[in-house]
Amino acid sequence: MCGLVGIASTQHSINRSWLCSGRDTMTHRGPDDAGEWWSDDGRVGLGHRRLSIIDLSPLGHQPMRDEHRGLTIVFNGEIYNHSELRNKLVALGFVFNSQSDTEVLLAAYAAWGEECLAHLNGMFTFALFDDRQQKLFLTRDRAGEKPLFYHFKDGTLQFSSELKALLANPSNPQQINSVSLDCYLGMGFIPGELCILKGYNKLPPAHAMRFDLQSGKLKTWRYWKLPELSTFTPAETKNENELLNELETLLEDAVGQQLVADVPVGVLLSGGLDSSLVTAMAVRRSQKVRTFTIGFPGHGKLDETQHARKIANHFGTVHTELMAEPTTADLIPQLAEQFDEPMVDSSMIPTWLVSNLVRQHCTVALGGDGGDELFGGYSYYTKLAWMEHKLTQIPSWIRNIIARTSEKWLPVGMKSRNYLQGCHIDLRNCLPLQVAGIFDATTRRKLMRNVPNYNLIAEDIYRNRTPKQQDIIQRVTRMDFQNYLSEDILVKVDRASMMNSLEVRAPLLDHRLIEFAFGHVPSHLKATLSDKKVLLKRLAHKVLPPEFEKKRKQGFSIPLNEWLKAGPFRELIWDTLTRADCLFDQVMVQNLLNGQDRGFNNGERLFALTQFELWRQHYRVGL
Repeated sequence: MCGLVGIASTQHSINRSWLCSGRDTMTHRGPDDAGEWWSDDGRVGLGHRRLSIIDLSPLGHQPMRDEHRGLTIVFNGEIYNHSELRNKLVALGFVFNSQSDTEVLLAAYAAWGEECLAHLNGMFTFALFDDRQQKLFLTRDRAGEKPLFYHFKDGTLQFSSELKALLANPSNPQQINSVSLDCYLGMGFIPGELCILKGYNKLPPAHAMRFDLQSGKLKTWRYWKLPELSTFTPAETKNENELLNELETLLEDAVGQQLVADVPVGVLLSGGLDSSLVTAMAVRRSQKVRTFTIGFPGHGKLDETQHARKIANHFGTVHTELMAEPTTADLIPQLAEQFDEPMVDSSMIPTWLVSNLVRQHCTVALGGDGGDELFGGYSYYTKLAWMEHKLTQIPSWIRNIIARTSEKWLPVGMKSRNYLQGCHIDLRNCLPLQVAGIFDATTRRKLMRNVPNYNLIAEDIYRNRTPKQQDIIQRVTRMDFQNYLSEDILVKVDRASMMNSLEVRAPLLDHRLIEFAFGHVPSHLKATLSDKKVLLKRLAHKVLPPEFEKKRKQGFSIPLNEWLKAGPFRELIWDTLTRADCLFDQVMVQNLLNGQDRGFNNGERLFALTQFELWRQHYRVGL
């Protein structure tokens, strides 16, 4: 895992001084080594910070150069099938100097050009400059595990793994994109190519980008997409046992590939379904599996050490229980700085705690991310299925009255308000933003009433990003995979783990498993009116101990509402949101604060506003 930064320009005179300082804002991503390379004409510069995982020798240094073919690369991530690709490339006549997967990437591009992406199994972002063609090729992995920000203006492209590296260039603007802000407040994340700063973009997952230095043209395209669910005849359709066996084979192979590293590797074992299945597959591929569980003493159901202990004892892993110390409010501003874009999800706190503790024992850890989106694990999936089943029996004019009345009269944070607001949505082809969102349109209008010309756009963007599948489970799992997973879950894991120089891998996001889940698993084996993760639970019944609690679902969370009753967390949030220069309307802020004290569930909303304000203050960003 690493951090990369670079610049390419049609101009012959560019500012070179910021590249190293930008690179070194990401030292946490790569504390082991640093490098810089410039083209002979000074129009292309690449910088890199290295966290050594595969081939720890200096031969893995980046930027990596193939002088014979005129290729230079900076790479962030891991190519899990690099050994298999190396063998194919050797058969084609390529000679390798190292065991690094970076060198395999260089050779893969030399052999197959931009089509090399179809051969890669991994999590990655890389930028590769081709001297001969005078083109820069950039890309991002299929699920979006690794990030890439960029700024393109007047024939100059700047890019980096983290936004803060681009902000090291003093000539770059720092102004809020109001469309992105409305998405942040409405959806809880900033989707797709949008970025919180005006003039900047993110390269979306499964996309590639080519910058031609001769023409000055920048082109982006999608190189991979989710498959459609197979529509075989009954005779051709795989039965449940065939699907179960294929899932088991794919997961075991994905875990086996991701256990490979030249540094200590562990498994993040929460005791939940996904991480327990990863552990079960790991012990098949390794004689000594190290598992780690984080306990939260004094927080009851949030402490899952006993469940993880059962799994570890059953499989005989080398198990370590790490106890999280009481968290101080001082961590919140640090996280706001690290996350580049403001982040709604308060589970960034336990994610950071896990990463910080596990890094003391391992450099690489396998986790269970992706299981909910691929196999139907969120509780609101069953609620949406129930709503679709029941609401079609109620006339639309009645549902519209319920939705409008709920939004107007029920307090923000009141239980079931979000679901009632979504009653008017036609669940046969749409999804209600209110169920997954943070602030509805009415609340956002009040929060931003002091901001001139503020547009409510999140609902339109959400609607346009909603997949077209008629089946609601197919629709919502695809929506979450392409949005919530890539823009919240994976961002949280990447930033919190890299802040601690820990590489976290996600076997469930092997692209073969993704294609299996969306291309072959029918909805009734994902989520129904009464159950979730149906197929994964079948696998759990087969490979996990009988006493494993398959119906238990505990999110990775903190006792936020408890912390907001009194103490330093409450003081930080109250002080931040009541500052004179706070962007948000003070009457609405006070209503949210008062509602929290009255028992309404506004903790995550208050956290979202606080994170935004702390981020804005740190980076001195204006409207």
